[in-house]
Amino acid sequence: MEVLVNYDYREGDVKALFDIEELAMFVIRSEGKPETCEASISFVTDEDIHRMNREYRGIDRPTDVLSFECDNVHDDFAVFAPAAEELYELGDIVIAPDVAERQAPEYGLSFADEMSLLITHGLLHLCGYDHMEDEEARAMESRERELLTKYWGRPFKRSNVDG
Repeated sequence: MEVLVNYDYREGDVKALFDIEELAMFVIRSEGKPETCEASISFVTDEDIHRMNREYRGIDRPTDVLSFECDNVHDDFAVFAPAAEELYELGDIVIAPDVAERQAPEYGLSFADEMSLLITHGLLHLCGYDHMEDEEARAMESRERELLTKYWGRPFKRSNVDG
C-alpha cells in the first residue's frame, strides 16, 4: 500500500500534526481495499482549491477537501480482487489547510482533528461514500466517527454536525 503525500503548501504545519500516511493507510485498510492500493493526498492554498472547485464542480469558492476517484466502486475493476501485483489506483484527495484551520473552531475541533477528519472524509469518498442524500450523509458521518474514534483511541465528535 502506498500513500503519496504532496506537501505543496504549509508542509511544516501539516507534517507536525500527526502521521498523515499512517492515518490514510488505516482508513484504506479499514475499507478493505487491496494492499496494492495507491492514493495521494495534496495540501494546497485556498486559491488552488478554489480554482479546482470552480473547474471540477462549478462552485466558485474555496472548499476544504476535494476527492478525485480512479479505480473504484463505479467501474468493473472493483468487482474482482486485483492480482497481487496489479496497482489499484484509489484516487487523489486535495485539502486546503487554511480552510480547515478556519473552520475547526466552528465544529469544536482542533486543527489536527479537523485535518484528520478531512483526510478520512476524502478517502471515504474514494471508497464510494457520498453525502448527497440525508441517509448517505448519516452513514458517511457515522463511519468517519467510527474510524477516527478507533484510530485516535478516544471518542471523536464534530460538535456542529454530531449534535
